[in-house]
Amino acid sequence: MRLIDYLDKGASLDPDAPCLVCDGVVSTYAQVRALSDRVAAALAAREVAPGDKVAILSANDPTAFTCVFGISRAGAVWCPINPRNAANETRELLDLSDCSVLLFQESFAPLVNSIRTALPGLTTLVCLDGAPEWALSWDEFLGAGAGPVDRHAPGDLALIAGTGGTTGRPKGVMLTGANIEAMTAITLMSYPWPVADARPTYLALAPLTHAAGVLCFPVLCRGGSIVIMRRPDVEEFLDNLEIHRVTHTFLPPTLIYMVLDHPSLDRRDLSRLQCFWYGAAPMSTSRLEEALTRIGPVMAQLFGQTEAPMMISTMSPADHFAVDGSIARARLSSAGRPSPLVTVAIMAEDGRLLDRDERGEIVIRGSLVMRGYYGNEPATAEASARGWHHTGDIGYLDRDGYLFIVDRAKDMVITGGFNVYSTEVEQAIMAHPAVADCAVVGLPDDKWGERLTAVLEVRPGARVDTRELISFVKERLGSVKTPKQIEVWRTLPRSKIGKVLKTEIKNQLLDLPG
Repeated sequence: MRLIDYLDKGASLDPDAPCLVCDGVVSTYAQVRALSDRVAAALAAREVAPGDKVAILSANDPTAFTCVFGISRAGAVWCPINPRNAANETRELLDLSDCSVLLFQESFAPLVNSIRTALPGLTTLVCLDGAPEWALSWDEFLGAGAGPVDRHAPGDLALIAGTGGTTGRPKGVMLTGANIEAMTAITLMSYPWPVADARPTYLALAPLTHAAGVLCFPVLCRGGSIVIMRRPDVEEFLDNLEIHRVTHTFLPPTLIYMVLDHPSLDRRDLSRLQCFWYGAAPMSTSRLEEALTRIGPVMAQLFGQTEAPMMISTMSPADHFAVDGSIARARLSSAGRPSPLVTVAIMAEDGRLLDRDERGEIVIRGSLVMRGYYGNEPATAEASARGWHHTGDIGYLDRDGYLFIVDRAKDMVITGGFNVYSTEVEQAIMAHPAVADCAVVGLPDDKWGERLTAVLEVRPGARVDTRELISFVKERLGSVKTPKQIEVWRTLPRSKIGKVLKTEIKNQLLDLPG
């Protein structure tokens, strides 16, 4: 399936049903489909051929999201740009993916203006809601089209997504229609959905350029509606859950913590909510247990990466509970079980596949895995060595088939000759009631080789006694895995999608340039 096929499927169920909702304005499937037709025709009029790359730089916005389907209908390839990127990062992504067209909101005009001369291949600039003199206005762009246009991208290529790495030049991940179809199929078979002809309502607060966006496709093919939030606001998020009787939503853990800390949460009617996805970063098991109690038995984990979107493993709401209905605490720190269409194995450094409960690199196979990195054969070959896709995560499969991610390979700390996985220490620290979030890193140390170091954020109004916290962790993990150094910071540095930047934390602790 092409990306446009998900919209067309929803439209075939009921063209007059609500499709996109934003700021109280409802666009029906027929209206969204008609606008996607106009975008496709306008791209064709600008000589955008099948396989050409078209980027979108926008905050969450229904017009910008509709352009995704117009790009697909034209047979072009969507290149999502994170709106939180710095100018140089955006320039690199546009350059490496060979984009010829950029659709952008006026609020990003200064950024686009600062990089456009360095991108000679970027021949068409379109402002969605304004008219800088060096770009086409939205009306000018659409006015040139003469449809209908309905084409296929060569080789089934659907989008090129930039990796979320924090060091070095980003890589462009090539995802095909088959990759997105596998992700969509896994989503539909692994999580609860309304029964019979009832349609889901999905609330999108997180950026549509990332997980929140691709989760729209299974909603669309069921004829559901998507409520788009332009900016992150917890009060508004809770309002929308009630007003729109939302059935599905997604947030990264940092935002879920903010929801749990919001004073009005316990007064809200969330009875329609069936599936509250969390992912993109590890979640505190103590706060997850709190969410299961206060938000409801609706929490649903997903684990994936840009190269294998969203659904390497899944944990449905029911999987969070034991047979007797109690919370299954032992599995809350897992990433769920390998999804039905993905083969997951654990590999040793020498390429051997390991047994249950043995730790090694998580490797996968299946139609979820990317085609490769755009224009980067060496990186593609490295990621697919020995016939498996290498995730770069260290983990193990337990006897019940649950996948546990113990660390990124690069984040493991070797202290006193022992391997210490930072995520295990972080979970122990975050069980303390005063800790909001934390990151554990290793710093050079003459005695230990690496000194286990924790940097914390505390909850509003709370205070942390570091000596008491060290005792708290030691009781749970023993002395080897207890940090030798604890720092309390007002906020931890994070990426555009909310992941804690451990490299930046290390640099700050060592007083190195970022």
